[in-house]
Amino acid sequence: MAFQVFSSAFSDGGWIPDLHTCQGADVSPSLEWSGEPAESRSYALILDDPDAPMGNWNHWLVYDIASKTHNLPQGYKPGGIGLSGLNSWDRPGYGGPCPPRGRGPHRYFFRLSALDVETLGLTAGARREALERAMKGHVLAEAQCMGRYERR
Repeated sequence: MAFQVFSSAFSDGGWIPDLHTCQGADVSPSLEWSGEPAESRSYALILDDPDAPMGNWNHWLVYDIASKTHNLPQGYKPGGIGLSGLNSWDRPGYGGPCPPRGRGPHRYFFRLSALDVETLGLTAGARREALERAMKGHVLAEAQCMGRYERR
């Protein structure tokens, strides 16, 4: 089975419910994964919006997720599972879709990397650039799912 990540809140390529956006409760959707390589020692998650007007917008960074973990629950809060990096709002944890009104739908990519190390050596609050540098050379496999959202 191939490495895959998915959410029960929306189908791959489908619409993200308001609950998980700035127009709702802005809580993270649940995520589950399976089919990771047997050598996986940890996981890292990056959620971003490449359609943002100011360039790629980071909505969620979580790393040093233990290899025995295979899901993040809805409403994930920093300090529970793994370590949280800073999103583009300079806050730890999840920040849901909130694109400008009238600009059409944006795509939100939930990218999960299976890593060959238990820890990346970062502290909580790392930025995406630091996370990607630390991951370099340690990625065994990547899985992604994409959701769409348009602000009304």
